[in-house]
Amino acid sequence: MLKVMVACGNGMGSSMLIKMKVEAIFKKHQVEAQIDHTSVGDAISSAANYDIILCPLSFEGSFNQGGKTQVIGLQNVLSEAEITEKLKNASIL
Repeated sequence: MLKVMVACGNGMGSSMLIKMKVEAIFKKHQVEAQIDHTSVGDAISSAANYDIILCPLSFEGSFNQGGKTQVIGLQNVLSEAEITEKLKNASIL
């Protein structure tokens, strides 16, 4: 099962919306995942515990991208099409 963290500035609004979109996409593609959401600050400290981190594009550079965790930055956090495309490009879907 994939472990996915969704992060935004405060860990409340945008991350919850992205989480709901990702849940719907994973359900459609029959991908089992544990999906959590939090602030970017908290996500940075726990990034190594996750397979994937999704966040607004402006925060993508905040994460150390040298480990096993894939960081996916989103231009439009409400775009199911963009999220789906980026998950496909990352070989998640």
